[in-house]
Amino acid sequence: MEHRRFNIRVYGIWMQEGKLLVNEEQIRGDRVIKFPGGGMEYGEGTVDCLKREWQEEFGMEIEVAGHFYTTDYFQPSFFDDSQVVSIYYFVRPLFPPEMIVHREPGDRALWVAREAVGAELFTLPIDRRVGEMLQALWRQQAT
Repeated sequence: MEHRRFNIRVYGIWMQEGKLLVNEEQIRGDRVIKFPGGGMEYGEGTVDCLKREWQEEFGMEIEVAGHFYTTDYFQPSFFDDSQVVSIYYFVRPLFPPEMIVHREPGDRALWVAREAVGAELFTLPIDRRVGEMLQALWRQQAT
């Protein structure tokens, strides 16, 4: 029997002053635009993973404000032969950041206007779906 593995990813959605924070990163030779976050390590829960990832990426302490979405369909990895399960939470910083500083060379944080958020903004398939879902949520809130 062939052994397959799961790749569990946890991401944060942070809105401030009508803008969404996204990452532009170099991943295995490809430039990608994605939500901030990353892979869960053995022994972590999803919230601990997200807090660690934001600390690693931005040096920022966050609190999780609520669950937004968990992948509910089969998604093969963009990079290997695993199945990706992604979990998205709304987050907010515990302390107002003076500025967002990326700790990885070449990576950068981008603030994107709410109106520009949609599937086309993101590189990874699940992020594209979440971008569409955020657009729909904001349209609904506007009515």
